[in-house]
Amino acid sequence: MIAAAHRAAWLRWLASEKRYGANTLDAYERDLDDFSSYLSADANAANAPLSRQIFRGWLAHMASRQLARTTIARRVSSVRSFYRFCGRNKLVNVPDLGWLRAPQPPRAVPKSMSVDDAHALLQAIFNRRGADWVKKRDFAVLMLLYGAGLRISEALGLHRKDAPLGDWLTITGKGDKMRDVPVLKAASEAVDDYLGDCPFDDGAQAPLFVSSRGKPLGARAVQRLLEGLRVELDLPSHVTPHSLRHAFATHLLGNGGDLRAIQELLGHVSLSTTQRYTHVDETHLIQIHRDTHPRAQR
Repeated sequence: MIAAAHRAAWLRWLASEKRYGANTLDAYERDLDDFSSYLSADANAANAPLSRQIFRGWLAHMASRQLARTTIARRVSSVRSFYRFCGRNKLVNVPDLGWLRAPQPPRAVPKSMSVDDAHALLQAIFNRRGADWVKKRDFAVLMLLYGAGLRISEALGLHRKDAPLGDWLTITGKGDKMRDVPVLKAASEAVDDYLGDCPFDDGAQAPLFVSSRGKPLGARAVQRLLEGLRVELDLPSHVTPHSLRHAFATHLLGNGGDLRAIQELLGHVSLSTTQRYTHVDETHLIQIHRDTHPRAQR
């Protein structure tokens, strides 16, 4: 069984030392709950020391439920994190933890959208029902995702004091890492236009983007917005707030953007993460190769 005190201490450590956000903490806790439920349901595992047999049984149990390999990999990572924490703090010792290994998930190629679809998505906002200031708010949010490559959490984490945006914006990303991103004039104007009509102003420290009740705008509201626009425009299901960030990178790359520069703009720690975008625009890369390689020019 997993002690509640150990679980609470681990979650506090993830929040304070690893600087994980609320959504990430919820995911880690759910993953640990899944393992705890398996232990409780298996009579052989309930009171036995954690062993490679128990870990193998859990992996087989997850596979039998036809969970995606990415889901299994994430749950294994969460459980390993918990027991490594317990080991370092002399709470629980699990000698067989090294045997807990998840199947390697396939490297997913980010799904993007065409330039035309991205533009249609932005313009369709103004054809929807609702207050004009809400439409301007939604347009400004999506402009920051597509025009600056922000994560949804980064855009919704902005404050009133961050406006007017100017030419550059300092973003606090994952792990409290800070980066400067250039802001398109169109994105800056969209934010100014929204603020000019927004009926709520609770001061410099208030959230930049608020709901119709003046509360902080949540990520789920933006997801629902994209779900509605997808249906209206008959766009594929992979069109989400995060796919606008993918489109930002893909369209920069497609217009000759430098991969290292795109890495900085996205806030990726590793270039290998950014390199996944090269698979999206292979046609463009082939054309660059043909146009610039000296042997191809003969």
